[in-house]
Formats: sequence, structure tokens, C-alpha cells
Amino acid sequence: MSPENAPILEPILGVSKLVKRFGGFFALDGLSFHVSAGEILGLVGPNGSGKTTAINVISGLYAPDGGEVMLEGASIGGVASHKLVHRGINRTFQVPKPFLSLTVRQNVEVALAYGGAAAAPVMADLLDEYRLADVADRPAADLNNAQQKMLDLVRALATRPRLLLLDELAAGLNPAELDWIAGRIQALAKSGMAIIVVEHLMGFIEHITDRVIVLNAGKEIFEGKLAVAVKVPQVIEVFLGGEHAA
Repeated sequence: MSPENAPILEPILGVSKLVKRFGGFFALDGLSFHVSAGEILGLVGPNGSGKTTAINVISGLYAPDGGEVMLEGASIGGVASHKLVHRGINRTFQVPKPFLSLTVRQNVEVALAYGGAAAAPVMADLLDEYRLADVADRPAADLNNAQQKMLDLVRALATRPRLLLLDELAAGLNPAELDWIAGRIQALAKSGMAIIVVEHLMGFIEHITDRVIVLNAGKEIFEGKLAVAVKVPQVIEVFLGGEHAA
């Protein structure tokens, strides 16, 4: 099938004019974007630009104060996180949040049981794929940062999400680990999963994303390829200095 005759995929997620306020501060101020199955979308911007707030609203941690969050045509704004897991959305956190007193295996068992996916992943496959098999029977509290991040990811994947939200998963990983996890993320997208990545590592973002949304003060200032974004004067100003830098 030629590219011009290829079917246009309906977005899994559509965010429209999203607003989130904390007191008088607008963390999100009219943000709109979409992501489709098999796509890796990057959210980038300086600290305080609204990246993690966007993830928190989409995942149900925060309710929006305006605008819409649509999952496959259904409004999900304000639906609680634990309910969204069963609707096909899961996430990782900047600071991993495993059950520290449980073993790695027990953490994944909880996620598999709660997720209740009809075609749930196999425990052994998840542990092998994400390099946790050798520490499967250790308490999560004993893991190093990279291992806790992988456990956070595996717990999310155990629920078989259609939309995966990754909040600074790559932070603190060494170059070899970055190359490895980039390959894993790309493989997930090829399987049909939609993925949103919040990240400060621009090289990593450029390597794995199909396109990026650049945020500043809760608003989109650019959408497209990162290689193009870095040549846009407004984007350069936001990242390198000026009155809008944060």
C-alpha cells in the first residue's frame, strides 16, 4: 500500500484545551495534542513547563480544571488512576513507587492480578526481558535506581496498557542502559502500544520519538521533529535563556 493510500489511524488519546491550575498558577494552559497506536510522542520543555502535570492529568492522578482528555472517543478527564488501568492506561513515575517490602516477583504478581488483562504477559518473560530475573526474589527496597525503574515499567506493562506514559524513565541510566531501554521502548511501540515520553535527555528523545511537543508555561510552542525544534528561535530561547526560561 502506498503512503498516500495508507489508512489514517484515529488517535488513541486526544487532549484538547487542557487546563490545570494550582491556586492562581496555570500548570497547563490550553494544551492540545494527540497520540496514535504505535507512536512514540515526546513531551519536552524546561522545568515547570507542565510536562509531568500533563502526564498526571492523563493518568488520572489529577482532575483537569478545563478542557478534555479523550481515550478512544470517550471522555476520561477526572477518572481515577486505578480505573484507568482497566481502560488501558498505565505509567511510570520520576521516582519509582514499588511496594518496597515486597519482592520484585510479588510486585509484579500484584500488577498482574490487578490488571486482569485477558492476555496478560507471562511473569518469567517480563522479568527476563527487563533484566530483573536475577533479583526476582529480593525486596524491591534492595534494588538500585535503574532496577527500581525497570520494576516500575514492568508493573505497568503487566496490566497490558494500550497507552503507556513514561515519566523520566531514562534519568540516571548509563549510556549502555539508555541504548538498551530505547530498543525496548521502540519494540513496545512496534507492537501497537501508544507511548508518551517525558524526558530531559534530548539525545534519547531524538532517538526514540516520532515527534515531540515542546512546552513552556503549560502551553505548546512547537510540534514536530526534535531536530527541527532545536532550530526554532522560540524553542532556543526557552531552553537557553531569556524571559521565558525556567
